[in-house]
Parts: sequence; structure tokens; C-alpha cells
Amino acid sequence: MRAIIGALAVMAALGAPAGAQSWPDKQVNFIVPFSAGGTTDLFGRLLANHMQQKFGKPFIVENRAGAGGNLGAAAVAKAAPDGYTFLVGTVSTHAINPFLYSKLPYDTVKDFQPVSLIARLPNILVVHPSLPANNVAELIAHLKANPDKLSYGSSGAGTSIHLAAELFRSRPAPP
Repeated sequence: MRAIIGALAVMAALGAPAGAQSWPDKQVNFIVPFSAGGTTDLFGRLLANHMQQKFGKPFIVENRAGAGGNLGAAAVAKAAPDGYTFLVGTVSTHAINPFLYSKLPYDTVKDFQPVSLIARLPNILVVHPSLPANNVAELIAHLKANPDKLSYGSSGAGTSIHLAAELFRSRPAPP
């Protein structure tokens, strides 16, 4: 939460860029490259709400999910570079996808200018309380005893959650 507040404070303190004192003079769009309700969407909406209150202009969150964030990122890369369309980017859109996809519809370096870090979030491993596992060792034992009977959820192929789960699955069990 401190990271969010810090990012909001930095953006608020920066205000409009020099020479653009009237910014924003129209609606500003935050493109979230994932579906509504996820972490990226939550942070995009918190930021949009704060910015709308500060500047008195509409800050709209638009969810453009698909292809591990590539559809939303591509939309922002193709938008007019006028300071009215922002990407709520993630490690997937800018660090993982260039290695996961052979051809991206955007260039992670040339098509984007970083503005602010919004948050740093860990991935966490949780299970339903009905599962007989109170720690990782018990989870691994349960998985071994029940092969191909359990599944996991992630925000999409190539996301950090997906890759963490695949890494977990590929690691040899501890002795």
C-alpha cells in the first residue's frame, strides 16, 4: 500500500509537464491489458480515481484483455502520443512477453515512455482450506498422492503467476 501511495504522491507532485499547463483538457484513458477485477485493474482504477479528483477531468479505465496483455499494450503503442492514453503495464507486458512471443505487436522500448512505478506485488501461493495442506511440503505430498486431480488459476498464459506455477511444477520435490 505504501508503494501505491508513494506513486500517487509522485504523480500528483509532478502535475502537468512543463509547457503543458492546461493538461489535461480532455478525458485521459488508462488502458489495463487484463480483465476487470484483477490486480492490474484495481491499481489502474485507484490511480484513475486519484487523478480525476486531482485534475477534475475524466480519467477512464478501459480493460483490453487478451494475449497475456499484448492486446492492451498494442492499443497504447498505436495511440496518438499526446499524453492522453496510458498503459497500466506489468512485468508480463514489458519483461516476459518479449521472450514468450516470437513477434509482438509493439516494441517494449521504442513504443513506451515510463512514467511511474505504481506498485510492487509478490506472487503468493494459497490453497482452499479444505485441502489437507498447511505448508508447501504437505501440498507437494498431496499433489504427488493425487496426480492430475488438482489445478491452479492464473491471470493468463505468460503472466508471472503462470510462470511461477510452471516453475513450481518443474522443480524436484524436496527430500
